Amino acid sequence: MNDLAAMRLATVEDDPRFRHSLALLLRNLPGFVVVASHASAAPLLAAARKARELGMPMPWDLVITDLGLPEISGVELTRELKTLFPQLRVIVLSVFEDPINVLAAICAGADGYLLKGVTSDEMIAKLEQIRQGQSPLSTALAGTLMRLVRESHKNAFSNASLPRDLGLSARQLDVLRGLVDGLSYREIGERHDIATDTVRNHIRQIYSTLQVHNVAEAVSYALRHGLA
Repeated sequence: MNDLAAMRLATVEDDPRFRHSLALLLRNLPGFVVVASHASAAPLLAAARKARELGMPMPWDLVITDLGLPEISGVELTRELKTLFPQLRVIVLSVFEDPINVLAAICAGADGYLLKGVTSDEMIAKLEQIRQGQSPLSTALAGTLMRLVRESHKNAFSNASLPRDLGLSARQLDVLRGLVDGLSYREIGERHDIATDTVRNHIRQIYSTLQVHNVAEAVSYALRHGLA
């Protein structure tokens, strides 16, 4: 871990055993301070609404939420939290790995989507990506999601032409094409003989230049401009 300030974190998970396991992992992980843990979305939303009404700063830096919650779904929770506090980071942690649920969460404003089946090591790596300002996806989801995004744009943008200057370097365009092809960071690195950390750095620059926030938005942008 680096010297970034610790992130104030809240979790929403209705399975008590998983909520307990997640709390144990997070409380023993440098860089995170668990300040709230709930079995449903209602208490978290109530706190967020009150903070907003009183003109207070957002109560947390990061919310990790399940999707299949009682009464208020994780998608609904994400949408309202991002409306109240656009700078709040919201990460979905779910058993649902179908692209429809993933896209619904991302469209609601989720900054990342992780599967509950990830190993502890992968979870720790993804959490560090969050602290670095990245928008992580579980490796198992990336290819499937990108293929779905490509299919959804194929007819609408198949005749579009790529602008001469997207503000990206030649290597960044290579990396962006890799994302469009549904490749993981590691696979993009192997394709172009560069380190995975170098791929991550290029992707951060792509996000900043294109003013997007996650892989799906970057791919959508590329496809709208004919980079297929």
